[in-house]
Amino acid sequence: MHVRLLGTGAADGWPNPWCSCASCADARSRGESRRQTSVLVDGGVLLDLSPALPPDGVSLAGVHTVLVTHAHPDHCAPFALLWRHWALPDEPLAVVGPPEVLETCRPWLAPDAPVELVEVAPGATLRRRGYAVRVLPADHEVPTVLYDVTAPDGGRLLYATDTGPLPDAAVTDLTDAAFDVVLLEQTFGDRLDHGTRHLDLASFPAQLDRLRAVGAVTAGTDVVAVHLGHHNPPAPELAARLARHGARLLPDGAELRAEAYRRRSWNSDASAAPA
Repeated sequence: MHVRLLGTGAADGWPNPWCSCASCADARSRGESRRQTSVLVDGGVLLDLSPALPPDGVSLAGVHTVLVTHAHPDHCAPFALLWRHWALPDEPLAVVGPPEVLETCRPWLAPDAPVELVEVAPGATLRRRGYAVRVLPADHEVPTVLYDVTAPDGGRLLYATDTGPLPDAAVTDLTDAAFDVVLLEQTFGDRLDHGTRHLDLASFPAQLDRLRAVGAVTAGTDVVAVHLGHHNPPAPELAARLARHGARLLPDGAELRAEAYRRRSWNSDASAAPA
């Protein structure tokens, strides 16, 4: 399984273009920016339909399935389907998501476009060109799902954004999953009074502990924080703090190979490339 991080930022990206806080100023000084979170698996499965263009050099021409978590515009930007239609009007595509996602996308499809809209809810399973997908519940402001994706080569990924503390049903469903890659949201950093259904630097490690307790996260799981916002500390500090919990901070455009990652210890360098 090859995983490409197209974006790792929250709804407003990082830095927020309107903000001059220390974290945003640091990101600008480094020339680092994070698009809205979206991920490409094996060039064919797209997780979330971001409004941002992918990193330079990344093509979406091979995408056959789009798995959308929910209808918020940073995760479901349906005009991207129009861009695709202009380039690939005759190529089949499946767009998968909760009912609100499909209703958001429907008006952007040409009447004869070979695009299949697939409605899912927590508990659903489906297969797409050899990929097995399980749909899990999230805790968010609108109907939202998480995705457990197994590739034809056996690589397995958990895509868990946007959500607050994971519902018990989701954790139970992931017993003994032993994921190769877990992409877990961590939106609010040290802001703990946000009152939203997102994770922060207190609740993020607690969710990892829950996933480890049921065997979903193991010593061989590559855990990467995504959906990162500017309430987090500057990147070097954030990377060090995530590393203490066995998670990594990676830039937009980073590539992961499920079979290549072997964690040496939870205190390893969070910025190191997979071994």
